[in-house]
Amino acid sequence: MTTLAPQSTPLRADCIADSAGGLTFDVAAACDSGAALLVLRRRSGHDEVCLPLTPAADGRLRAALPSIVGLPEGRWDAYARVDAEEPRRLVPGATDLRSLAARTPSGSRGHVAVRIPYATRQGNLSVRSWLRAPHAEVGELRIGQGVLTVTGRVYGIGLGPRAYAEVRGRHASVPARRSEVLTDRAEFRFKVVYGALEPGVWDLWLRPAGETGPAVRIARLLDDVADKKPVFTCPRVRVDASYGPVEAGPYYTRDNDLSVSVTAVPNTGHP
Repeated sequence: MTTLAPQSTPLRADCIADSAGGLTFDVAAACDSGAALLVLRRRSGHDEVCLPLTPAADGRLRAALPSIVGLPEGRWDAYARVDAEEPRRLVPGATDLRSLAARTPSGSRGHVAVRIPYATRQGNLSVRSWLRAPHAEVGELRIGQGVLTVTGRVYGIGLGPRAYAEVRGRHASVPARRSEVLTDRAEFRFKVVYGALEPGVWDLWLRPAGETGPAVRIARLLDDVADKKPVFTCPRVRVDASYGPVEAGPYYTRDNDLSVSVTAVPNTGHP
């Protein structure tokens, strides 16, 4: 016999993240017999990952998502399915993500896997997953007068003598800009000159091995913030470029990738 909360009452799941990148889910439900599963469904596509829910302390059910279990990049909605009943959407309970804030993966497998549980706008539980191979993690951003200095660390690949950064226009067919990269083992640093960019959105990439190697999107993933765009706001500065005045500044996209926005502003100067 399976005991569940009434259908009108949401099922809550506590989440704990470990330093290896795994997640543990404790669901507020009891199962006396039959099969119980925690189901993760990717929002784009038809991918589904099912994890066994087994009895744990306090009459709860527990499922583990180890770091070695692949979870393709995307947003995964969480459900509980018990016996032959329809899957029920989970809502977040207590969440412990402290280990993510101090996580430094080795990158020895050639990739970095990140999973961050979060509450959706509707109050449901979802998991944001990234799988980057290799990965360039943003460290410190320094914003000077017309120049952005980006520091970071690369995982899953070495930095070669031909390494450089690339600033690519997202929408316009404009040539990419190259920036020299200073390296120290796995650490990198480069500058983005706002005055050299036309108005638009520019995405930041790292070429660790030069032209012949992979292009690695630069992002900030290794913390406990699933959506950085509304949380991390960077100052914008005004620059007088050769084609006119602009305002520019860095920001994080919905995928937590680092980009630069350049906007033309009216020239209020008088002749």
